[in-house]
Amino acid sequence: MRHIFAFIWKHNFFFLFLVLEVVSLIFIANRSFYHRSVLSNGTDRFTGSVLTTWSGITSYFSLKQENIRLANENARLQRILTQSQITKDTTGFMVADTSYNQQYRYTVAKVIGNSTSRRDNYIMLNKGLKHGIRRDMAVLSPDGVVGTVVSVSENFSWAMSLLNKHTRISARIARINQMGTVVWDGGNPSVGTLQDIPAHVKVLPGDTISSSGFSHIFPEGIKVGTVEEIYVEEGAHFYTIYFRFSADMNSLRNVYVVKNLFRDEQIELSKDVIDE
Repeated sequence: MRHIFAFIWKHNFFFLFLVLEVVSLIFIANRSFYHRSVLSNGTDRFTGSVLTTWSGITSYFSLKQENIRLANENARLQRILTQSQITKDTTGFMVADTSYNQQYRYTVAKVIGNSTSRRDNYIMLNKGLKHGIRRDMAVLSPDGVVGTVVSVSENFSWAMSLLNKHTRISARIARINQMGTVVWDGGNPSVGTLQDIPAHVKVLPGDTISSSGFSHIFPEGIKVGTVEEIYVEEGAHFYTIYFRFSADMNSLRNVYVVKNLFRDEQIELSKDVIDE
């Protein structure tokens, strides 16, 4: 420690210069929108580069675990093939052009930054605009739902994870086909809350919670978690359901960023109905 203080004292003018430079940049950024945006973009690029390097180092020491994940992932991909198609009524007609059958496009991305201990947690991915990533795309892990893309630069993107007070995901209890809303109340990063399930239906510990497909963001049937505890206050009409997230938010490595190819069309159609 004594040598560190001696080094700092020896180069005190250099460190003073750095401090003054940082302070001046902060003042400039606070007074000018243009400089603030330039500084923000530069910071994102620097942060992304540092996190990419660190992620590469840590990934080397978890190769065995990643191989196991990949094996499970391959099995999951086989199931995704059926979930990625638009369901067609058998009394209707089939379109020969397969481009009209594919509703979701999956892009593999690597998690290079992640937080789970805050009230609002975000995940940084190593894919951005040039890779086809846009806002409001779903983020999935091999185990289930992870979050939603909220900000994108040329090479990187930020996703709002399930561990965020602003997260609201439409989900259903698969066994009884009941719709609810997934939220996170803070605290335990492994446990979420399912709201809006009527108290007259029978919910059981161990029931699977999966995405409903109603949000135009998440494919239908992607696992969100498993019911652990069910509460209902006297006179209340809805349960408070605590469940365990299927995805381990603290050990994310590789994820899928999912684009709904028909999202714009679905939203536009919804606007027409609402306007009427």
